[in-house]
Order: sequence, then structure tokens, then C-alpha cells
Amino acid sequence: MTEEVQQTLSSHEGTRRSHKVPGLGVEIAPFRIPFHRRLETFAILQWTLTFLIGGFGLTFFSLYLLFTSYYWVSFLAYTWIIIDRWTPSQGGRRFSWSRRWKIWEHMRNFFPVELHKTADLDPNQNYIIAYHPHGIMVMGAFIHFGTEATGFSKLFPGIKPSLLILRGWFFFPFLRDYVMLAGICDSSKDSIDYLLSKNGVGNAVCLAIGGAREALDTEPGKHRILLNRRKGFIKKAMEHGVSVIPVYSFGESDVYDSTRNVPGSKMRKLQEFLMKFTGFSLPIFHGRGIFNYTMGIIPYRRHINTVVGKPIPVVKNPNPTRTEVEDVHTIYVDALKALFDEHKTKYGISEDISLEII
Repeated sequence: MTEEVQQTLSSHEGTRRSHKVPGLGVEIAPFRIPFHRRLETFAILQWTLTFLIGGFGLTFFSLYLLFTSYYWVSFLAYTWIIIDRWTPSQGGRRFSWSRRWKIWEHMRNFFPVELHKTADLDPNQNYIIAYHPHGIMVMGAFIHFGTEATGFSKLFPGIKPSLLILRGWFFFPFLRDYVMLAGICDSSKDSIDYLLSKNGVGNAVCLAIGGAREALDTEPGKHRILLNRRKGFIKKAMEHGVSVIPVYSFGESDVYDSTRNVPGSKMRKLQEFLMKFTGFSLPIFHGRGIFNYTMGIIPYRRHINTVVGKPIPVVKNPNPTRTEVEDVHTIYVDALKALFDEHKTKYGISEDISLEII
């Protein structure tokens, strides 16, 4: 644990002097708290709003502008989306300076979030980083691979991470260019192929393997991941002959209180229908608020520890059979379980708890 994170944890413990509203059960945040905590709350709020309503909010705003004297702003924005439509699947448009914005450090300190490595990575190789679990908003993945707040480039010199997200994000005006500043690309097959074969070496394609669907199975205190049928990333690794790196983020599933609707239930069927229609999952969750610790959209201040495992070498096979893919997938699953079991007790998980794979 770094000295900065220790100070952050001590600050969290030493300043939480809240009180509850009688009869309501609402825990109100103290009025007088250190200014850095205000900054941390602002940092996480801006990203939470970006994640939850940024895309649709900016889309509705751009449509509104069409009926004002600023219609030309929307016209230019949608024209740009058409002109620039291939960039998200061709390496994106990353800027190192934006990955080092101070706001990301405040966002890191909010939880706080730490990145731990178990092996060096060769900058002359390309990799697929497989991130687990997805959680509600993949907070850890963004902080680690979309910013330099946890020092990725210092831990893994010469490696350039590209976090991949749903392609739908890149149809939202203004927001698409904002997320691309962080080196984020779309998660299409074409995008993965480009990063692993046409963008030089030292590339790390970062995928939240469980995806949006896994968010529907997220529960605090549970270590449940969607992996049994997720084999596309293994196939891509085989096609390009790149190593796969298992990553497990302890605490990712705990930053929100969420309700899992059992597969087959009416609510789960509705969630899956909406996900099929929009491409985005709609889990039922809540966190804390800006001025209270009981209810809101801001995540809880809970420590996230992300462990980057050792690379699993994969032999190049341009046309792997289903059996060959399953064999490598089995090796990957065993390595991920071993990573989880090796490090779980360090982060407050009982020795008898196992990783649940569905």
C-alpha cells in the first residue's frame, strides 16, 4: 500500500462524523470535511454522470439545439461522427496529457483504488488484459487503463493500454471524443484486430470480459463472474498469438448496493430485453449521495485492489477449432482461479470463499 493511499484511508476514517435523521434512517454527511474530500466527490460525480446519462443527455441536448439558433453546433457534431466513424476501431485518439489530469487522481483517492502487478510485461509484445469483475460501472478498469492515476505506465513501462467499451458509446455526440481522450476504443472485432496487428507492439487490449450482462449479476460481497461462455477473447488471442493476462479487481463489486434478479424472473427478462434493444444493461443499484451516505448514484468509498496476473502464453493459430479454443479457455480459467485464491486473503476475503463462475 502506497503512502498516499494510506493517508487517504486515514482521512476517510478520521472525517466521517455523520448523523442520522430521526425516523428516516438517512445518514447525513458532515458539513465540515477536508476540501480534498469535496474534490474527490466531485471527481467521482462527474464520471458517474458521464457513465449513466452522458450519452443520452448529450444526444437530447444536441437535438434540442437543432431548434435553436445554435443548430449548426449539432450539425457539425453529427457530421463529425460520420467523418470520424472509423477512428474508435482504429486505435482511437489518445492524448497522454488528458490521462494525467488531476481529476483522475481525486477519483482514485475517493475509493481509493490500487493497482498491483505480479510480473513484468515485455514492451515488444502485445497483450489482451482480461478484467474481472465488471461490477456496475467498471470503475477500477477505467481508473487503471483509461488514466495514469494508479501509475500504469510506471508499473509496466512501454505498454500502452486501450480500454475497450461498447461501440454504442461512439455514436453519442461530444461524449465519444471525450472518452477517446483516454485511449478508449470500441470493443468490436475489427478494433481488437487493429490494435493487435496494425498498431505496432506494446499494446494491451483491455476487456471487461463479463460485459454489460455481468452487471445484472453483480452483488456486493459476492465474487461472481460471467466467463463460461465468454471465449471470444481467447479466440482473438490465438488468432494473433498474444498472451492473455488475467486481472481480478477485489472490491469492484462492493462499491454499490445492487439487487440481482434471478434469471427467468420477470424483472430479469425485462432487463435482458432492454439490454438487447439498447445494448446497455440496466441493473438495479444505489450508492450514496452528495450530502448523505444512504442513498444516491455516487459509489461508496470502498477500497478497490486490482491484481494483474502473469501473462499466459498463447500459440498463434489463425483458424482455431472450437476444441482448441476451449482448451486454452480452460487454462485461462484455472489461472484466474489461482490468482483469486492466492490474493483473496490479502484483501479481506475468507479462505473458504471461492470464485463463482457462471
